[in-house]
Amino acid sequence: MKTNMGTVDRIIRVLLAVVVGVLYFTDQISGTVAIVLGSFALVFLATSFFAFCPLYLPFRLTTKKDSPQ
Repeated sequence: MKTNMGTVDRIIRVLLAVVVGVLYFTDQISGTVAIVLGSFALVFLATSFFAFCPLYLPFRLTTKKDSPQ
């Protein structure tokens, strides 16, 4: 699996997941909204961990900068 996410993309996704977590644990969101946003947060964390976003593949997108050779 080839990575297709850059550092900034990964940091933004982790920060969004943290924000959702904080909102949930401070009872700012609940019910269906909490479930939907929590699911997105989990996906954001997983894709950040693996540095791979499957939704980027069909569009041939990448936020990763090529390393100099």
